[in-house]
Amino acid sequence: MPAKEYRNSRVADNREQVEYHIREILRLIGEDPDREGLLDTPARVTRMYEEIFAGYDADVKDILGVAFDEKHEELVIVKDIVYYSQCEHHMAPFFGKIHIGYIPSGKIAGLSKFARLVEAVTRRLQVQERITSEIADIIESELEPHGCMVVVEGEHLCMCARGVKKPGSKTVSSAVRGLFRTDAAARSEFLSLIKE
Repeated sequence: MPAKEYRNSRVADNREQVEYHIREILRLIGEDPDREGLLDTPARVTRMYEEIFAGYDADVKDILGVAFDEKHEELVIVKDIVYYSQCEHHMAPFFGKIHIGYIPSGKIAGLSKFARLVEAVTRRLQVQERITSEIADIIESELEPHGCMVVVEGEHLCMCARGVKKPGSKTVSSAVRGLFRTDAAARSEFLSLIKE
């Protein structure tokens, strides 16, 4: 069975209005929305919004809902999960990699579920700090591990292409739950493994 493909149904249900407003924005920034290169832009942007804001229609808790009983209680890491999101302050893209580690307490999730969780959380208007905490909180709530740790690396176009204009700069945020808060060796193991 193929993986569920999320799309933002509100955008689809309000297609005409969204296209109208995109057309108006084009006009208000000084463009001619009737020029050949822009004729289909409102429709293209609307279809893109269905995809890049699909996280609003995803049930993030349901994604990890199918867990397996397993006696494994050692560190599990899924690293370098690529994500794309939109900054809620400027509606500009930011993107990077997410690394997730957890120590199961008898319940594990399929590895692809973590990538789907990242998609569901990041495909909304977001801030990197919230993405980091939300992913850790969902894993903690749904899998009840001994501990989990999430590290998010991001490059923000609102900082690279405008404002201070510092391309190549990265923001790193982390969320630490359970055993990782008190066990420095577990934290160090996770951090060293995601660097490899």
